[in-house]
Amino acid sequence: MTRPIRTLLVANRGEIAVRIMRTAKAMGLKTVAVYSQADARALHVERADEAYPIGPAPARESYLRIEAILDAARMSGADAIHPGYGFLSENAEFADACARADIVFVGPPASAIRAMGSKSAAKALMEKAGVPLVPGYHGADQDEAFLARKAGEIGYPVLIKASAGGGGKGMKVVRAAEEFAEALASAKREAKNAFGDDQVLIEKYLTKPRHIEVQVFADTHGNAVYLHERDCSIQRRHQKVVEEAPAPGLTPERRAAMGKAAVDAAKAVGYVGAGTVEFIAEGDDFFFMEMNTRLQVEHPVTE
Repeated sequence: MTRPIRTLLVANRGEIAVRIMRTAKAMGLKTVAVYSQADARALHVERADEAYPIGPAPARESYLRIEAILDAARMSGADAIHPGYGFLSENAEFADACARADIVFVGPPASAIRAMGSKSAAKALMEKAGVPLVPGYHGADQDEAFLARKAGEIGYPVLIKASAGGGGKGMKVVRAAEEFAEALASAKREAKNAFGDDQVLIEKYLTKPRHIEVQVFADTHGNAVYLHERDCSIQRRHQKVVEEAPAPGLTPERRAAMGKAAVDAAKAVGYVGAGTVEFIAEGDDFFFMEMNTRLQVEHPVTE
């Protein structure tokens, strides 16, 4: 039987910490804040029932210190920790550390975070689960000549993407074979610098795509639902600028199909909590891109 949650520590700051605390208090839970020296007078500290300092201003010395946050949880008697977004929200080691400390991590299990943390591994899992994928190569062989051959088989234009990445880093569009070697080297450099991992995947580049993401929610009993979608096609340098819900021009049939694919993706990794499955769509087709294993900044658009 699951232990009831009476005290919730929010391992974050700012807007998301305040919103989580507001909901927790509405549920009758006691709330606990953590803060760096720079945030001692921040609103989330003021709104919490208790607050604990966790270190100096730099995030790596405070909000990213797993042991400091767990110490605060022990001192406050917190039953659960909500990571919010950013910081430790997609850190599988943090989810594991919470489990070892017998504290509920309000989010997916570490296994799901790890499964979706690598774009290549995630796409291999999605293929097994029957979730549609953009034609491409997602394997481990990173030999330049091999990848160039795969790009030719897929057909130009192709997109080189960092397997461990996001935010447009390590992402290059290649429109012709003679451009491939230079683009591959550039993508691998960016990926290595940004993520410490230069593995890439190659996919068919869709020239007129829409970027649509589906909100999912799953419990610890294997149940999952989708809460409709957000259209985030308006972007600059692969960064979302405007999100709209529901997605304009999406038929009920397409919405249902994308929702089912998103739920299948969540169930394939034993997901728990709130998450987002991202798809790219062109014409009558849609394809899995990635899953964000956390609460997202964009969730209020769905709400």
